[in-house]
Amino acid sequence: QVQLVESGGGLVQAGDSLRLSCAASGRTFSGDVMGWFRQASGKEREFVSAISGGGSSNRYAGSLKGRFTISRDNAKNTVYLQMNSLNFDDTAVYYCAAAKSLSTIATMYDYWGQGTQVTVSS
Repeated sequence: QVQLVESGGGLVQAGDSLRLSCAASGRTFSGDVMGWFRQASGKEREFVSAISGGGSSNRYAGSLKGRFTISRDNAKNTVYLQMNSLNFDDTAVYYCAAAKSLSTIATMYDYWGQGTQVTVSS
């Protein structure tokens, strides 16, 4: 069983930055692909970014590449999402998830955190 706990969300103004963290426990962290997804109110969950177990490969949603950066610290069993130049459309609940292969598809991820709210005021 894998437990994922996100933190770092909050209320920010447009143009600000935030760094989300996701602490993992329960199995060998470096063996898992870690992903970030988000879900805005009334919308479907969408892929944000993912990173391979060793950190050498990553994926981004096309619209977010250049503003968001995913990273991981396997010694701390933690994955991060640095979000810059936030805008109103980034408002959502952000979830981290664990998978065995690098994917942009939510159903490929078998463990999920509870989510952290990010609200961007315009």
